[in-house]
Amino acid sequence: MTPRARLFVNAVRRTWAPALMACAGAAVLLGGCVSARQMFSDATVDPTSPVAGEVARLSKTGDDWPSFHEIPETPKDLRPRRLYGQAARDVAQASAEIERQTAPSAWTLQGTDTFAAGARSAAGSEPAPSDAGGTEAFAEDLRKRATPPPPPRN
Repeated sequence: MTPRARLFVNAVRRTWAPALMACAGAAVLLGGCVSARQMFSDATVDPTSPVAGEVARLSKTGDDWPSFHEIPETPKDLRPRRLYGQAARDVAQASAEIERQTAPSAWTLQGTDTFAAGARSAAGSEPAPSDAGGTEAFAEDLRKRATPPPPPRN
């Protein structure tokens, strides 16, 4: 059985709607620019304003605007485009090699006892504690001064 298309109104794709919205938005924005330019074309600056001289200097007409024929030629000393891709591949390969060499499975600890013994001998002899009872007395004093938290309210 084939259902009627009108039952599935939302099933039709409206691919033209986003393009239409974009065109309408662009037209509104450009229309605003044109009207703003017309609005400010005959605007005058108050001669007593502190920025009047600067506005006159910046708004003078007849400035030379760049044109497309003034775009410089492509430099001849650049490397070809395909070599940029090769350089990117070389960097990716070097990165993969570093990751392979520094992976957790690539590391092993050997000779740690020898290293620890050398470090202990370089540090010198370990000093004996001066007063073993002082630590216990300090801990007991802290236990006496400690206040337990209040019981929870029901």
